[in-house]
Amino acid sequence: MGHRLTSGEKTLRITGVSFAATRITDLDPRVRIAVAVMFAVVVVGLSDLMALLCALLMALLLLPLSGLPPRRTLKRMAGMDGFILFMLVMLPFTVPGAPIFTLWGFAASWEGLWQAVEIALTANAVILALMCLVGSMEPVAMGHALLALKMPERLVQLLMFTIRYIETLREEYTRLRAAMKIRGFRPGTNWHSYQSFGYLVGMMLVRALERSERVLGAMKCRGFTGTFVLLQDFRTSRRDWVLGAAAVICVTLLLGIEARHAFA
Repeated sequence: MGHRLTSGEKTLRITGVSFAATRITDLDPRVRIAVAVMFAVVVVGLSDLMALLCALLMALLLLPLSGLPPRRTLKRMAGMDGFILFMLVMLPFTVPGAPIFTLWGFAASWEGLWQAVEIALTANAVILALMCLVGSMEPVAMGHALLALKMPERLVQLLMFTIRYIETLREEYTRLRAAMKIRGFRPGTNWHSYQSFGYLVGMMLVRALERSERVLGAMKCRGFTGTFVLLQDFRTSRRDWVLGAAAVICVTLLLGIEARHAFA
């Protein structure tokens, strides 16, 4: 199983998603992953709001260079914010401190509000940077880049197969739900609905197991020996070194802002 990656071909053939060749997508995947991890680790350790705002601005500057559609990318970020929205709303009422206002007998504190803002800025900056640097990467290239960075081979293969078959499982789920609707199923808060959804999950697991066995047999027939072969080696260019240097400067600036406010 060989995969050849060229600057003009940036298509996820296995997922149906395509990206145009941009300044970021032409860079060495190893450098992009290393920069993303370094940026994420530094941003997670920040607590100053000014430093976090600068980190979010840096992540936003990567969006035009990534080739990702801006509207769809921001919608995905909004979906991520929906998961932490309840926690952000509750923090002002659960963290003790100077009160802002009182709602139904519960006092909201400034300290809780600042913690909520800090978490929101951190999550959005990290997720956006990861989407721009890693999300626009071809999955096979990402897997080989992780192997080159000394990640466990079995873990990398599991990640690559997961990316490959997420869409397949979604299509299987859509077919099963359509079959349930044709048979008159309407979800509700009753035992029959819970039992039906349990059957749905069980059928998906059974079909996933059957499909995995067919895929394994097909791969063995094609000579798969446990590793994916990449027909083009990674090469670090001058632009990769420029990206790495720019990343180091950016995280140093963030740490400087954090230290300046910490010792002020």
